[in-house]
Amino acid sequence: MGEDEAKPAHSHGDRELCDAGLRLYTEALRTGRITRADLAPAPCLIDMALVHPDPRDAAWMRPVPPATGLAHLLQPITREISERIRLSTALADSLAPLTAVASEDPNLAITVLEGMPRINATLDDAMTLATREILTAQPGSTRPLKALQQGLGHALPAIERGATVRHLYQHSARYCPHLRDYLARFPPGHPQVRTLEQSIERLIVVDRTVAFIPATRERDVALEIRHPALVTYLVQVYEVLWAQATPLAEQLPAVSPGTPVTAVQRSVARLLVEGNTDEVAARKLGISVRTCRSHIAKLAQALNASGRTHLGALLVQSGIAPVPAAAPPSTGVDPQG
Repeated sequence: MGEDEAKPAHSHGDRELCDAGLRLYTEALRTGRITRADLAPAPCLIDMALVHPDPRDAAWMRPVPPATGLAHLLQPITREISERIRLSTALADSLAPLTAVASEDPNLAITVLEGMPRINATLDDAMTLATREILTAQPGSTRPLKALQQGLGHALPAIERGATVRHLYQHSARYCPHLRDYLARFPPGHPQVRTLEQSIERLIVVDRTVAFIPATRERDVALEIRHPALVTYLVQVYEVLWAQATPLAEQLPAVSPGTPVTAVQRSVARLLVEGNTDEVAARKLGISVRTCRSHIAKLAQALNASGRTHLGALLVQSGIAPVPAAAPPSTGVDPQG
């Protein structure tokens, strides 16, 4: 190793006492003095004024009593604390009279939260205060285990406080094992869970007083909304979605008697007949493109379709997918999908 990489033999903060310094200070207290040469491994004892020169012999140092040394070391810390208290008081005196003015600004009812740490911290604070109701809508077919564990930490205490918890997912989430494990941790009847066909953007409403929605596609920026009119509107949107959703405890409605097609495959079929590509259909349903194409292959097999165009016609003829409003059924499926 070169000299630049060598570490100093004695390095710590100017308000810290190292192990060598503590050992030598203890020895000095027991014997009443210690030589200057012995202090070489711990110059912090001199820097912190825990020892002082012996007036009779300059080669020796005498220890300062611990109480005296502590009082000396605490003086700058005490002054710093006093100064911070003074600054805090001055800031409070300056800004407190302005709170009434700021509360009248409607722009402050919407706060932009940047970064997942701040988003999660703000959500944690809101969830901790929930006493009435928590409403959530979550897109996608799978819920990450970490996110579900965080949700469990929010929902269980809220339910114990008497709050109602409702979750909206997509149909495809019914097959997520993490979600089943998550729901098994709750008491009977909690939370209430329903599923929808198409994608729904993330929405969280707490006690109908604060709502959270994503502000970017990556969901690394969120809006904290406390404007009463906006929160009320978002709750109404949620209630409409809730009324259209199917309770998790109920089977999804049958599609076509005698045709082995699931509800998710019916959703895929409808989106394809409407002209959506595989990628767009997968995004709307909250599933991967690979899973979407697997459903398409199963539909083609079930209907004995010879190609994508033929599949589009058969999907409409069988009643699995409705006739698109703006395009003939035979051209509805994107051949590039």
